Amino acid sequence: MIQRLVDDIKSSKTTARAAVESALAKARENDGFHALLSLTDERALVRADEIDARVKTSEDAGRLAGVPFIAKDNMLAYGAPTTAAAKILENFEAPFQAEAIERLEAEGAICIGKSNLDSFAHGGSTENSAYGPTKNPRDETRVPGGSSGGSAAAVALGIVPFALGTDTGGSIRQPASFTGVVGMKPTYGAVSRYGVVAMASSTDCIGPIARTAQDAMLVLDVMSGRDAKDATTLPDFFAPTTLDKSLKIGLIKEWMSEGVDESVRAGVSQAIEQLKSNGHTVEEVSLPTLKYALGVYYIVVPAEIASNLARYDGVRYGNAQPANSLGELYANTRAYGFMPENQRRIMIGNYVLSSGYYDAYYRKAQQVRTIIINEFSSVLGDYDLLIGPVAPTPAFKLGENTADPLKMYLADIMTVPASLAGLPAVSVPIQAGDLPIGLQVIGRQQADATVLALAAQLQEEA
Repeated sequence: MIQRLVDDIKSSKTTARAAVESALAKARENDGFHALLSLTDERALVRADEIDARVKTSEDAGRLAGVPFIAKDNMLAYGAPTTAAAKILENFEAPFQAEAIERLEAEGAICIGKSNLDSFAHGGSTENSAYGPTKNPRDETRVPGGSSGGSAAAVALGIVPFALGTDTGGSIRQPASFTGVVGMKPTYGAVSRYGVVAMASSTDCIGPIARTAQDAMLVLDVMSGRDAKDATTLPDFFAPTTLDKSLKIGLIKEWMSEGVDESVRAGVSQAIEQLKSNGHTVEEVSLPTLKYALGVYYIVVPAEIASNLARYDGVRYGNAQPANSLGELYANTRAYGFMPENQRRIMIGNYVLSSGYYDAYYRKAQQVRTIIINEFSSVLGDYDLLIGPVAPTPAFKLGENTADPLKMYLADIMTVPASLAGLPAVSVPIQAGDLPIGLQVIGRQQADATVLALAAQLQEEA
């Protein structure tokens, strides 16, 4: 879909301005879903005219010439505030752009707006936004997932061909599953995190949400590669590919047990039959340590959150509130600027890092994390890819889990393992009922192209 639009713009069948104007019009038409927090329309139209001028003079307009896209609002971008859906950053104007956005724009893509999210990306429903929740385009009474729910909804609504999300424990894959689109979490370090508001630095990933795996592959190819501004980035290993052989695929046994919605099990079973008909071998595999992954995640990640959010004090930056002392300034600013879920995670993080509890919680969690990594490595030594559901249920109702943080956290039970291990994982849409669900495909580190190639094959055969 993206390539067709690029070809049409470069051959003058249409223009970048027309593509951007259409996307902006769709954004306004679908304002009721609250997928976007702001539009960068003035800057987007200027850039569209620049792309069209290049096409007219036969200059190279880039691999994504004129393609409109949306960035999650925890990514620094010109033309609109970067709020991370938090009051503490309202009206914050980015002094530079995220590296991922810079690379996309260098190839002609045009950012038209910023999407809604759970504040600071803390959540799995996009209900924790300081600016109101996003609705699921497939059922307005349900959540679109989170924290990249605005980006997923924007793609599902057809506003743009692709959007950017961040995935720390499932925040690209889960909303993609809930809204029926493709969401890719790359190998940790595949895409630069420079210019992204940090959540948990050891698992944060930037990735594409798109309508097709082929589109996601094209976008990831543009964004990936070494960045001197992010020491965790890897050399550019990604190269789009197609499957030219049958694969040995492992179905994760623990993710098909009791507690998983019947429609999810049915959808995965249908996908397995499709994989087998394409010549792949699918066998059940057991990863017993995965049952500890959620507990590990909600120790390690809040610890990193507490560290990363300590800088928001109203002095160095942040929306400072009136106060009569430094302590009061901190208290007032953070009480106003952070949502309850932000405050909860900061308190958990400080607790597990505190004297007397560090060894019992944080150090032990990191040791178990290593065991999970080794277990994945062992299984992926025998199998090309692993599959299972993205989430145990389809999209839940708005307000259904907001009063029960533990129930909300349990929605992440199938996505956090790949995040802890730094593995590439994609949600590809499958359907076995009225609501979309996602099949999760997981590969070994740097097998991102194979992961997406299998997703593309599933979509082609659907």
